[in-house]
Amino acid sequence: MKSSCGTKFAFLVLFLFAAQSVCVYAGSFHKDVQIHWGDGRGKVLDNEGRLLSLSLDKSSGSGFQSNQEFLYGRAEVQMKLVPGNSAGTVTTFYLKSPGTTWDEIDFEFLGNLTGHPYILHTNVYTKGSGDKEQQFHLWFDPTAGFHSYCITWNPQRIIFTVDDIPIREFKNSESIGIPFPKNQPMRLYASLWEAEHWATRGGLEKTDWTKAPFTAFYRNYNVEGCVWANGRSSCPANSAWFTKTLDKAGMDEVKRVQGKYMVYNYCTDKKRFPQGVPSVCT
Repeated sequence: MKSSCGTKFAFLVLFLFAAQSVCVYAGSFHKDVQIHWGDGRGKVLDNEGRLLSLSLDKSSGSGFQSNQEFLYGRAEVQMKLVPGNSAGTVTTFYLKSPGTTWDEIDFEFLGNLTGHPYILHTNVYTKGSGDKEQQFHLWFDPTAGFHSYCITWNPQRIIFTVDDIPIREFKNSESIGIPFPKNQPMRLYASLWEAEHWATRGGLEKTDWTKAPFTAFYRNYNVEGCVWANGRSSCPANSAWFTKTLDKAGMDEVKRVQGKYMVYNYCTDKKRFPQGVPSVCT
């Protein structure tokens, strides 16, 4: 009987530790994030913490960050981007670690002139080195309604999805000497800021400040991940995102989206890489 009780107690302790280490956040901006810059330009708009807005004017943009750090996870949010003439603005949703040799996984939306499409910019940094940009035009108007954007980050791959459609996969290729973000815990960030020197047509189109303030909306924030605390993180292997891969249908979707909507791929930029494309591309 003592042995049985001890086993049950050990299982209970293990279960409670796992429950504390791996958390699911189902959307409260009040409790799960802090608006860490913007001097009031970022606002939670409802009592339940489901809807948040970020604004940009000539003085400042705004942004929020998650209260927790994660070492692997699945981060999803629905966004409605700045409408009209958004040239020079950048709206973001990304993961990033601190320091000068940081890791980062990016969704960045580069604003454009009225009637022209946004560019969705994706990138992966490892130890402060990025240069892995892929850019897309979307197949819908991201300013007309909310759409879902998701980053799945596990030990084997990073998957970018839009409305549950995979658009990019970045695999762990450390076996052939290509760095992969796996050692640095990251926070989730979102921001709306001005980058008119490069964001729209390489800086040719400037921000029209007569249209300010510019405002983007976020809702249904949802993060399932391994919370980093006290120098450690614990991830159960049975979490679906932790072992997520793309099956043939998923890979076919990536090929379809990239074939139809991709507008820039670092792997085909011979001017930028005259000595040959980065090894990760092969």
